Amino acid sequence: MTMSDSGLPPVQRVVTGHDANGRAMFKSEDVTPTRMIPSGDAAFLLMWTTATVPADNNDETDGRHRPAGLTLEGGSVIRVVDMLPGKESPMHRTNSIDYGIVLDGEIELELEDGAKRTIGQGGIIVQRGTNHLWRNTTDKPCRIAFILIEAPAYLHDGQPLAEHKPD
Repeated sequence: MTMSDSGLPPVQRVVTGHDANGRAMFKSEDVTPTRMIPSGDAAFLLMWTTATVPADNNDETDGRHRPAGLTLEGGSVIRVVDMLPGKESPMHRTNSIDYGIVLDGEIELELEDGAKRTIGQGGIIVQRGTNHLWRNTTDKPCRIAFILIEAPAYLHDGQPLAEHKPD
């Protein structure tokens, strides 16, 4: 079993679907490690994407193989992120609602004004298009599952706040 670049175990993914008779079946199963991103602060693994919201369960594309950036315009993304010890993400904002579920370890969430919260294992973050960064202040990797669903930009005084995505 190949370990993730973060040192954490690889992630099991089980995908269901329908057979020719319309009955539930297992379509695929794999175990895949997270891999380091170019910035060197985290290891990512794309689990699935949808091209649209609402999702189309008749789309037989393996969602892992659909091109996806940080968010998938018009659709949704689920990825596993292993934030490395002592590292932080750039400050960023996306036009999405993001659900972050801390699976292992803990992470600090900082907003653009410097306000911070620490979220521990089992904690859930609901990120609503705000400018933020992630910081791992511990000596262990933190694993988070992020589900991102496209949303219109937040309107402040009637004007949309621009996305601010890291390079």
